[in-house]
Amino acid sequence: MTYDILANEIYNNNIDIIYMNFMGSFKGLYGDNVIAIDSKIDTDAERCCVLAEELGHHHKTSGDITDQTKIENRKQEKIARNWGYEKLVGIADLINAYNIGIRNKNDLAEHLNITEQYLEESIQHYKEKYGLYYEVDNYVVYFDPLGIAKHF
Repeated sequence: MTYDILANEIYNNNIDIIYMNFMGSFKGLYGDNVIAIDSKIDTDAERCCVLAEELGHHHKTSGDITDQTKIENRKQEKIARNWGYEKLVGIADLINAYNIGIRNKNDLAEHLNITEQYLEESIQHYKEKYGLYYEVDNYVVYFDPLGIAKHF
């Protein structure tokens, strides 16, 4: 998904996007139908990853969860991140990439317009959710190592 498509979806949900210089390690924040993105992020792929997670906060979490020393806040953060992973790296997206000939993680991340780190985190999410593999239609998607097999 391109950054522009995701940004349009966000605007269509009546959420504003603002860009600002963040101090510390935050790259994005969500609150009161506003997503703030660190203006120092220099690639569309990384912006897209941050936007997806913050949109996950819009859909799945509530309140101020910036204090990550609290277990409940960490749980909500994980819920939002997982929502973002499934938004940008769906199982169908992995299968479609396989079907057009993409065979390595670098090309896959580029095709999905995400960072390689985000791809790795997405794969880890699916591994936690489904185990070592997931079967759908005539495909088996393996998560460790990442691979796809098609049944005939």
